[in-house]
Amino acid sequence: MSPALPPAAPGSLGGPWAGGRLTPRTRCLLAPNPGLMTLDGTNTYVLSEPESRRAVIVDPGPDDERHLDRIVDDLRAHDQHPALVLLTHGHADHSAGAPRLARRLGCPVRAVDTSHRLGDEGLTDGERLVVDGLQVDVLATPGHTADSVCLLVAGDDALLTGDTVLGRGTTVVAHPDGVLADYFSSLAVLESVADRHPDLVLMPGHGPAGASVAHVVAAYREHRATRLDQVSAAVLEGASTIDGIVARVYADVDRSLGPAARLSVQAQVDYLVDARVLGRVDGVLSVRDA
Repeated sequence: MSPALPPAAPGSLGGPWAGGRLTPRTRCLLAPNPGLMTLDGTNTYVLSEPESRRAVIVDPGPDDERHLDRIVDDLRAHDQHPALVLLTHGHADHSAGAPRLARRLGCPVRAVDTSHRLGDEGLTDGERLVVDGLQVDVLATPGHTADSVCLLVAGDDALLTGDTVLGRGTTVVAHPDGVLADYFSSLAVLESVADRHPDLVLMPGHGPAGASVAHVVAAYREHRATRLDQVSAAVLEGASTIDGIVARVYADVDRSLGPAARLSVQAQVDYLVDARVLGRVDGVLSVRDA
């Protein structure tokens, strides 16, 4: 799952989103799986060097026959053959369609998690993939999940972020696979990349593409800091359990997102306990030195 919780991140693009041709090297096919957890649906990206007959498919999305047919039809319309399928992470709304699509097209699936690979090769931090001149750099960005990566298409100043950063709203760092300390480190990685590429634009796993990566990452960092302050304040005001914090901090969130909010709060509490801001005795939380 790829839950998104409000508020919306400043710098994100509002309005309807349907994908399409985004840059000379990037086009987006929107999967038909919209929802509270997936926003407009999963963004499947097809990457290729201009005039190349080989393409890279990123995040084929759910195992939905209509969507997989559309990916195949798109390749045929551009007279292209698939070289690779890449996964930004293993959540089913990004990866479930990958095995069937890859077998249908006769190409490998590369992912950090070995259970999602089809073939012998994975994805390594700092690795550069080259397909007919197309260069895709792999950036390990754990936090949302342990296996999350972002993909830099430097030729287009584009960054495919999976669920590490979304096009609308903010992503969940869900305990136990999601670790907030890792997520902060990953935001620092994205800030460093944005410093080197000032015009870098966002190509997220959900929501509209095209926002400034630097602006969105700054908003994400501010949002995370605010949430941590809210969690600490909730404990100071008497919330001594995860459910008590959720009731205060996420009171405005749709009830169906309650489980995601709870996992997010668990990750935030773990971070604050490790930072010695909060204390925990027999599951009861308190603010240290309060």
